[in-house]
This record gives sequence, structure tokens and C-alpha cells, in this order.
Amino acid sequence: MNENPVRWFEIYVQEMARAKSFYESVLGVKLEALNSPGVEMFAFPMQMGQGGASGSLVRMEGMPSGGNSTLVYFGCEDCAVEAARAAQAGGRICREKFSIGEYGFCALAVDTEGNVFGLHSMT
Repeated sequence: MNENPVRWFEIYVQEMARAKSFYESVLGVKLEALNSPGVEMFAFPMQMGQGGASGSLVRMEGMPSGGNSTLVYFGCEDCAVEAARAAQAGGRICREKFSIGEYGFCALAVDTEGNVFGLHSMT
């Protein structure tokens, strides 16, 4: 395999406006609507040809939010900053910033839809 294994992620939500506002507030980005018939999707920013993965928030009948086994990590300068934003935006912190040794630091949070997600930084 010559590429990073993760290419896309989907975070299932029940209330798109609330979830979109949450992630835009926490990550300081603007999500863009995707044209997907029968499914409401808003994509995180992406740079074609660059490393890493992008993905979207998805509201689809029959796909509940929360309680799933998918964990997405967002890259950050200092994951403690975004973790604090998560709490301020209506989510909660599961685990404050912690060391993962030579691989940097992580924090775990829960979004407004009940989904757990990770934040990763080198400092």
C-alpha cells in the first residue's frame, strides 16, 4: 500500500444544522454542502492531492448517530484548544489532552449528536 489507508470518513447525525455548527465552531472551518441525492451531506475542507483524509457529516434515514465504533481523529496544532472549543460548542470532553509518547498528544470529545471523536497534535 503506497497511500494512507484512510481516505474518507462519515459522521452520522440527526440534526444537521446543530452538528454542522458544532464542528465549524470546534475546528474553525466551513463545511460545504455536497450534492448527494436522498442524503444530506456537508463536507469538511479538503485539498486534492494532499495527504490525509477528508469526509463529511451525513444525515440519512436509518443511520442513527452515536454509539458506533468509528473514531475519527482531527489534526490540530494543540488538541487542548479544540477540546475546550468542543465543550464550549455544546459537546463534552471524554478525556482531556494526554500523551501518546513520540506520536504526540490526543484528546477525546463527544459531539452534539453523541459521536465520540479524537483530536491529535504533536504539541
